[in-house]
Amino acid sequence: MPGVWFATAMRSEAGPYRSSNQDSAVATPRLVLVADGVGGHAGGDVASRTVTRQLVQALAATDVTALDAAGLRRLVTDANAALRGRTAEDPQLAGMATTLTGLVCGDGVVRVLHIGDSRAYRLHADGGELVTHDDSFVQRLVDTGAIAEQDAPFHPQRHIILRSLAGDPDDGEGLAVLEVPATVGDRWVVCSDGLSDALDEDAVVALASGPATPEEAADALLAAARAADAHDNVTLVVCDVVTGPPPGVDDAAPRWAGAAERDA
Repeated sequence: MPGVWFATAMRSEAGPYRSSNQDSAVATPRLVLVADGVGGHAGGDVASRTVTRQLVQALAATDVTALDAAGLRRLVTDANAALRGRTAEDPQLAGMATTLTGLVCGDGVVRVLHIGDSRAYRLHADGGELVTHDDSFVQRLVDTGAIAEQDAPFHPQRHIILRSLAGDPDDGEGLAVLEVPATVGDRWVVCSDGLSDALDEDAVVALASGPATPEEAADALLAAARAADAHDNVTLVVCDVVTGPPPGVDDAAPRWAGAAERDA
């Protein structure tokens, strides 16, 4: 029977100012994840890769359509515990951490999971908006009125995040899970801060709204980030909410980008 799915396109690159790509992304017809290994910490690429691969493995054994917010939190907590295990195996990885933002297409609902400062934007018939809320020092300053929102992109401490997955047993308590109706025709953009630092919300919405396909929208966003001289790794997934028969085995297989493409 026809169902609701994601049609996706991914892009991920280190950029001209970084020697490696610490971002990871994965997409399936039911799942989109973007994780940004926290810059300046050991093993950021290992952290993002470990969490995304662990989650995909766990979700493969789960009925995603029946997965509620509590179930998602349990799976993320388990993935976070895998980081703790990697650090125990290799103490040089101590301090590694990652953000995580993702979409899970359930039975009539898109569940948005979020911790850190990677983002999810929703585009729909009436326009588009940022759905997630950055867990960052600068966002807290904006929320408390200490600085104006238009000054946030230029603040010297804009890259300090207040929540992430770092292997601590309490990390999962900071995970936000939101529910949005799975409306056919909606388009989502999930990205690391390499894109959102280079392009403001209006630019992301405008660039992603025009193209007919996710592939074209992903190309437009990446080209604009390059033109804006993005200084960080840039990773993004554009996904359209579509309806139709269930995808075949080949189409349903996870597609990886960034650090997650490398062997775990």
